[in-house]
Amino acid sequence: MKSDVILIDNQGNGFSEAVQQTKKVAEYRGISPKETMRLQLMAEEMLSMARSVTGEMQASFWIESEGHEFELHMTTKTVMDKEKRYLLLSSSTSRKNEAANSFLGRLRDAFEEAMTADADHEYFDLPVELQADLSGRSIENPEWDRYEQSVLLRLADNVKIGIRGGEVHMTVIKTFA
Repeated sequence: MKSDVILIDNQGNGFSEAVQQTKKVAEYRGISPKETMRLQLMAEEMLSMARSVTGEMQASFWIESEGHEFELHMTTKTVMDKEKRYLLLSSSTSRKNEAANSFLGRLRDAFEEAMTADADHEYFDLPVELQADLSGRSIENPEWDRYEQSVLLRLADNVKIGIRGGEVHMTVIKTFA
């Protein structure tokens, strides 16, 4: 069975619909309330992680299930750089690009990896006078804390990430006994 495809964007449109769709699929498959909450948590963390890493979001989300096996799918496009690529692939169970599973796929992946740009960071040196004005104030750290990644890897049986060009396909697999 395949659920409806939900479109999700930066403004959060579609996020609650994706969670509701997850609940409906779990109810249809007859899993326990505890398992339903785990499936819902995996869906939420999957979508949050994709937004945290890619920065922008124009994604499609759907669920495929058979019996008590669930596959949560999400596809999005992004402008890929080396840092995003590393963060995405380090979030998968195998730490490999699932889209590079043949000889030509691995060759294409090697070229794409070589062609990706370095991450664009801006650093500012503040004069000492201004640094003194900022003491006692928290400065937002733009780094991703990897919370979503740890939750997904702990709850899911398998997390697959496939990158081809600027398109990212994430699959989270969970089988409930």
